[in-house]
Amino acid sequence: MTAFNLNEDQQDCLQELINVAMGQASDQLARYLDTFVHLRVPSIEQVSTTSLSNSLNQEQQSVAVVSQGFLGYEGIRGEALLVYQHKDSDCIGNILGYEPDELSVEEQLIDLSSILTTTFLNVFALQIDNQMSYNAPRLLSSGQDALAVYLQQLSFNCDMALKVKITYQVTDYSFNCDMILLIPESAITNIKAVIDRILADY
Repeated sequence: MTAFNLNEDQQDCLQELINVAMGQASDQLARYLDTFVHLRVPSIEQVSTTSLSNSLNQEQQSVAVVSQGFLGYEGIRGEALLVYQHKDSDCIGNILGYEPDELSVEEQLIDLSSILTTTFLNVFALQIDNQMSYNAPRLLSSGQDALAVYLQQLSFNCDMALKVKITYQVTDYSFNCDMILLIPESAITNIKAVIDRILADY
């Protein structure tokens, strides 16, 4: 085990923090759409930014991605990616109840991403007694090369990251999207310190 890895207690604690945050983000989305949102158990793993780009393109041959950076106290920072299949992004206006031509597809994707990302991160920050600030969400090009280049040029420019993947599934509309949190290697130590403090209080 390296200093980068989380031990079992740290992993369980992080998992619980994520469960609470994604549950409230899901509830916010469900209220917005007036329907039920299903959640799968989130995955937490260590990845290289190169393998992340490859996995995105293997999982979904054609995707739309909205990226939003976040920064908190104590060196907590990272990037949140909302990943949509094109078949879902093309019908998102109908799901959200927009009138035709009310907003572009790009604006609709950014609106939905903002709901999920900010709700999740605000709840996560509250649990760890922190406060987050966010960059403006940005719609990325869906081209494989463009996405790979973007991932390699993220502000934290890390080779390795902690990847948290959460899937939100709206079965009434046959719609789903993935939230992928990337926490750079340099921030993992800070996350572990926060988790250790939480564990020490119990």
